[in-house]
Amino acid sequence: MSILLSSVFAAVFYLATCLYIIGCFLRRTALNTTLVASATLLGLIAHGLHLFPILLTDQGLSLSFFNAASLIAFSVIALVLLCLLRMSVHVLLVPLLSLGTVTVLCAQFLPQGNMQPINEAPGILAHILFSILAYGMITIAVFQSMILLIQDQQLRKRPVSTLIKHFPPLQTMESLLFGFLWAGWLLLSLSLITGWLFLDNLFAQHLVHKTLLSCIAWLVFGILLWGRHQLGWRGHKAIRWTIAGFFLLMLAYFGSKLVREFILAI
Repeated sequence: MSILLSSVFAAVFYLATCLYIIGCFLRRTALNTTLVASATLLGLIAHGLHLFPILLTDQGLSLSFFNAASLIAFSVIALVLLCLLRMSVHVLLVPLLSLGTVTVLCAQFLPQGNMQPINEAPGILAHILFSILAYGMITIAVFQSMILLIQDQQLRKRPVSTLIKHFPPLQTMESLLFGFLWAGWLLLSLSLITGWLFLDNLFAQHLVHKTLLSCIAWLVFGILLWGRHQLGWRGHKAIRWTIAGFFLLMLAYFGSKLVREFILAI
């Protein structure tokens, strides 16, 4: 299958599944969960057939904005698809499949800019991919925590809004949040390990801010996951720790660029 056809098939499967879920909610009819999972899986396969040839080129890793967004969408949809084996979170596929549709089409049809492929050793390429996937997964976890917070507030009101009634129970939503956090923390761990192994000096002047903040964020998420497992942390406490870790990660990227490009340039 060509790359073009793969992108079209992925978008069609994603969009059709998304519209089917929305239609069932509007008509208040039961979802055919097998159909939803099967169509999502077919879309994911087509997405992968499109994504990896344009990502891994002969010239190196083609990590343009839209390629990176498509990679993050692919990984998140794959994780939620695995979660469907244990949790009924089909409603969350609506925004994620919409994201998948947009990113796969943008990666195929929009200009990729002037960014040159990254031609580095495989270890450094692995470090870059793990870093992007970790940032993406933790970003999705933050959005999930915001949905959880809104859902909790809405459920305290009477009457409960119709939209909130379609959402899975709070316990299920919390389980999915920690699923994203576990995936993000493991990917961040792999990013730090591969950076330590394959970069010449992880604490060089242009990397030290990013490294230290990423390590602190890794520790914050590690404490949160430990607190969940050992102390039963949940609700607002889990959301606060999630946002704190996310802030540190964003500061690691944008803050290091600020220090390197402006403060050190003075």
